[in-house]
Amino acid sequence: MRASLLQLAVEQGESVESRRQRAASLVRDQAGADLVVLPELWTTGAFAYEEFGTEAEPLKGPTYEAMAKAASDAGVWLHAGSIPERAGSDGDLASGYASTTDGDLASGGAPTPDGDSGSGEGPLYNTSLVFSPSGELAAAYRKIHRFGFDKGEAVLMGAGRDLVTVRLPDTVLGLATCYDLRFPELFRGLVDAGAETLVIPAGWPERRRSHWTLLAQARAVENQSFVLACGTAGTHAGVPQAGHSIVVDPWGEVLAEAGAGEEVLTVEFDPAKVGVTREQFPALKDRLLGLDPPRR
Repeated sequence: MRASLLQLAVEQGESVESRRQRAASLVRDQAGADLVVLPELWTTGAFAYEEFGTEAEPLKGPTYEAMAKAASDAGVWLHAGSIPERAGSDGDLASGYASTTDGDLASGGAPTPDGDSGSGEGPLYNTSLVFSPSGELAAAYRKIHRFGFDKGEAVLMGAGRDLVTVRLPDTVLGLATCYDLRFPELFRGLVDAGAETLVIPAGWPERRRSHWTLLAQARAVENQSFVLACGTAGTHAGVPQAGHSIVVDPWGEVLAEAGAGEEVLTVEFDPAKVGVTREQFPALKDRLLGLDPPRR
């Protein structure tokens, strides 16, 4: 399987529409790949908080349209990174749908809105979009763990509530976004739902780059899964980005790693290695759940 991670540079001075068209062109250039991945919040920058509301768009907005066409033109599965999504006033995903584990969209399971857009309009979410090679929306994932503690994304955006997997011909993707990487229980849930390849778009800051690499390898090892982690380059609202997108195999070996600047990181890997690894070293079977709390 061939995957291309598009480590897009997000810099002030380039318009959202210009970057959107540039990203679409980069996707089209990957014709022949099986899977293409873009970073988190690449339309605005993950730390450009003041732009979340002004640049937010409905699920089926201009980024959706551009990425659907690019996926279809290239004939690739496309994880189009994430966008600041402006939901309807009830917080439901566009047309009232939540994604299921086979990549179809089915009704039900919409997250509870708890983000305040501050505009009187519907709430905001950090939402990832996945498209099939025909340009159809295969899944949408609203980021569960919002970064910022008491500011930024944590207060401006609502939290997703659903684990999302997507079945490709050769593997099952488990979807997570940036700060999610710090919460191993989310990835256990994805593995229990069948995930074999964990895809993590991010806008990870340079000052914590060592955590990025360490956590990507840890999630691969503990879940015996491939990890495809795609970050951004450039500087978001004065915050230098880590870059260094990375692909890790189920044994924790780094198959490919990008540098700090804009780059297309392409790697070929064998999805069957997940099953082989889990059979050769069946650690997941030894999990003990439902343990009693410590005695006081």
